[in-house]
Amino acid sequence: MTRLGKLSSVLKERVGENKYTLMSVTSGVGLIPQAEKFGREIAGDSYKNYIVIKKYDFAYNKSATKRFPEGYISMLREYDTAAVPNSIFTCFRITDSESYPLFFDYLFHNNYHGHWLKKYIEVGARAHGALSFDTKHLWSMPLALPDFKEQQKIADCLSSIDELIDAESRKRKALEKYKKGLMQKLFPAEGKTLPEWRFPEFQGCGEWKSKAIEHACQIFSGGTPDTSKKEFYGGEIPFIRSAEINKASTELFITEEGFKNSSAKMVKKGDVLIALYGANSGEVALSKINGAINQAILCLRHETNNEFVYHYFTHMKNWIISKYIQGGQGNLSGQIIKSVNFYFPKPEEQQKIADCLSELDTLITEQINKIDQLKTHKKGLMQGLFPSLEEADV
Repeated sequence: MTRLGKLSSVLKERVGENKYTLMSVTSGVGLIPQAEKFGREIAGDSYKNYIVIKKYDFAYNKSATKRFPEGYISMLREYDTAAVPNSIFTCFRITDSESYPLFFDYLFHNNYHGHWLKKYIEVGARAHGALSFDTKHLWSMPLALPDFKEQQKIADCLSSIDELIDAESRKRKALEKYKKGLMQKLFPAEGKTLPEWRFPEFQGCGEWKSKAIEHACQIFSGGTPDTSKKEFYGGEIPFIRSAEINKASTELFITEEGFKNSSAKMVKKGDVLIALYGANSGEVALSKINGAINQAILCLRHETNNEFVYHYFTHMKNWIISKYIQGGQGNLSGQIIKSVNFYFPKPEEQQKIADCLSELDTLITEQINKIDQLKTHKKGLMQGLFPSLEEADV
């Protein structure tokens, strides 16, 4: 057993007048350029005090997140040199010749450090937004390590899984990009009454018919049972809230009594759901379950094809958000959605377009599931390959 402080050295070099790529951290992901995360570099006058780090150095961000409540340690991988804020980062370099830095990166990604540090961090205590504790406890963190070759073998194994995850993620993005491009061709552009592409059997079938959504769909929103009445909750009716419109399960369930004594409304599996309020305002989904909705959700039932309307709204989502939600933040209303004008072909063409895009959705979902399975496999491997604090003889 050894200690982190015996294998590493603290980094204190400041940027000064030199120029480096300024980094921030995304918990669970790692160090990324500030310009990528925030759209610009945010150092300001504090730039000269940033800490310089080099490839394979580690930066410990002392800010708590839900996944890493004791902070997150990440390794610089993609850049030869960079800089991080001195206010919330403690930086160090693995200097022991028998220690493999990439092994430690995976160890920290598994939150080994968090299990050790949680007993030293003062609950609720923060300094300039950072967790409050003496960094000596970071350096005293115990480590039970295999020899260099085994560290390398473990890191290489996990790296190969990461490469698979990255490859499958690229496939997912390619499918999503292809679907987006296809929707632009299959639905009429702004100011047009016909799409650029039509399936061969519908060539020459005439223009699509303009219709406001309120005249094409049955539309309603719901309500929330009185939260002070316990007898309204804990029943068997799934209660769908705006963040759950695309999920197959809900956190809350209401009773028949709660449903009858509120303005909650029932939706069916396959109904079109649009989030009106909250962080996901403007999101659209096909309901995966039968359940009750609250006032933050609008339900649409098209007279012939819900899937066609869903894909159309997916295509129009960014336009609706940019037109009706100032700065991309705020709420929609049922009246706004009702007033949106769509163009509808005959039911047979609606079905053909819906089937085409739904098939792509199926491929994208399969890809997401494949990525999730790889991540679960990786998590299980990490739990089995890395030592626990107890194994480090703490």
